[in-house]
Amino acid sequence: MSLISVLRTGVSGMNAQSNRISTVAENVQNSSTTGYKRSAAEFSSLLIEGSSTANYTSGAVETTVRRSIGAEGPITFTSSKTDLAIQGNGFFVVQDANKAPYLTRAGNFVVDGPTGNLVNAGGFALLGYSLVDGQDPNPALNSTDGLVPVNMASLGLRATPSTKAAVTGNLSADSAALSGTLSPTNFSKKSSLVTYDKLGNSVTLDIYLGRSAASPGDPTAVPPVPAVSANTWTASVYGPGGTALTAPPVTLVFDTDGKLSGGASASFTIPGGEPFTLDMSGMTQLAGAYDLKGAANGKAPSAVTGTEFGSDGLVYATYADGTRLGVFKIPLAEVKSPDNLNPRAGNVFQTTLDSGDLQVGFAGLGGLGTVKASALEQSNVDVSTELTTMIESQTVYTANSKVFMTGNELLETLMNLKR
Repeated sequence: MSLISVLRTGVSGMNAQSNRISTVAENVQNSSTTGYKRSAAEFSSLLIEGSSTANYTSGAVETTVRRSIGAEGPITFTSSKTDLAIQGNGFFVVQDANKAPYLTRAGNFVVDGPTGNLVNAGGFALLGYSLVDGQDPNPALNSTDGLVPVNMASLGLRATPSTKAAVTGNLSADSAALSGTLSPTNFSKKSSLVTYDKLGNSVTLDIYLGRSAASPGDPTAVPPVPAVSANTWTASVYGPGGTALTAPPVTLVFDTDGKLSGGASASFTIPGGEPFTLDMSGMTQLAGAYDLKGAANGKAPSAVTGTEFGSDGLVYATYADGTRLGVFKIPLAEVKSPDNLNPRAGNVFQTTLDSGDLQVGFAGLGGLGTVKASALEQSNVDVSTELTTMIESQTVYTANSKVFMTGNELLETLMNLKR
């Protein structure tokens, strides 16, 4: 056995334990880092070729650092609506200032003032698919193509044009029949509805109702004149400036029980707006006073007041008028071997040949986890385990130093034989 190899083995052992203590130090200092993944030093023996039972030459020990990237950390809940955690498999896709994509589990996102992007503590911007009319995107399964920064500042005022309304209630059966043709100056009852055009401008619709006089009709006339019952009403809708929107008027026919049996809706286009349907199927004709109610969809221009996240990765913009709209969908990415991802500064990871190719999907599908809002994944470091490892490494380091010292003393003895 070579005494020089003893010295080399002692140094190798001390270096190995030094590397192990370095990983422990890194783990301990990042034990409170959001989404941090524990690293560990693993050892393998290095044998010297040519060693035999008669003349043994000691080898050394190699150190390999492995990260437990696939191991989840505990999830804690926070008061920030933009904090995100993944429960289960998957990574958020983020990008740096140079638009290079990375993977991360650190979901401590905030709105960046200068850009409006959602960025985490490392300065990486969260990526997602921009939704058009709330429709789900069709992502490239093995690429980040189509992903854009989730930017809430890009969402300005939003107006919702009216497309439908309903008028319900009672038309008085005690009302006298209208004399002449229904018009804005000749009617039995008038009601109004406020609707909105494409720009969010309010458009008032005036609804004129008139009870028709009973008539036997004339089937021999050309064209034939139909009979009109005493329970028949007509309805006309006028827009701004007295423009008739329903031509001819809508005919409402009630049965002897006061229920609507014919004529229930009117369709037209709001000036400057969308095609519109007025539903009148909920009206009755009973004795007593008029009692009409109406409601229309559509909203005036409203500003974004906040952001909400769904467990499926949908990002909702909430507006001052109480509505919310899906504006982005956050994908999750996975690889076959997450422990072989390449860690980079900022608590992010890059794919490697050993990790496998990137696969992109949505939360809750295909084995991917779900997204938790107002929550963060903590480090998967157990400090008590790290301190135990540190004590073990300190002990082994000391033992290896003794091996080195002993080999050095033997070598000095050998050198002194010539004296």
